Amino acid sequence: MATMTTTSPRAGGMTKDERFVIFASSLGTVFEWYDFYLYGSLAAIIGAQFFSAYPPATRDIFALLAFAAGFLVRPFGAIVFGRIGDIVGRKYTFLVTILIMGLSTFIVGLLPNAATIGIAAPIILIILRLLQGLALGGEYGGAATYVAEHSSRKTRLLHLVYSDDGDARPVPVATRHSLHPYDTR
Repeated sequence: MATMTTTSPRAGGMTKDERFVIFASSLGTVFEWYDFYLYGSLAAIIGAQFFSAYPPATRDIFALLAFAAGFLVRPFGAIVFGRIGDIVGRKYTFLVTILIMGLSTFIVGLLPNAATIGIAAPIILIILRLLQGLALGGEYGGAATYVAEHSSRKTRLLHLVYSDDGDARPVPVATRHSLHPYDTR
């Protein structure tokens, strides 16, 4: 007959490792969602820069469609990076998704507008938005899984709430940066 041994629940809350995992996944989520919220807040300005050949209403719609493109590929990012996370590990996959998001956002910031490079500007913008959506899809699910794997059964739900809370924190920061982009206070 097989016997099971159980460990007694530890006293004193989270371990240092659990705090680090939650902090890292939450920080990654904040970073990834900040990029999405910032683009959404600046959609009218982005539309004027990258779709300037069209009337104002049309350029706003095109900018929002480019915004939506990032959301449409999120499930594919979860599938692709979820599988990669299973093969090579969630920690490294998490770093890759953050790198993809960071580089894509950086390149969007450097991207010349449509008046400078013509039709290539909106095409490159949409490709970068697709990459950001893939990265967000992979990061979001991967971070939650990583936290769940590093939490005890008793505290897993609470830790997942902390990790998932990261998508709401960048809203005020992105809003402030979109309203006052050159204010360094």
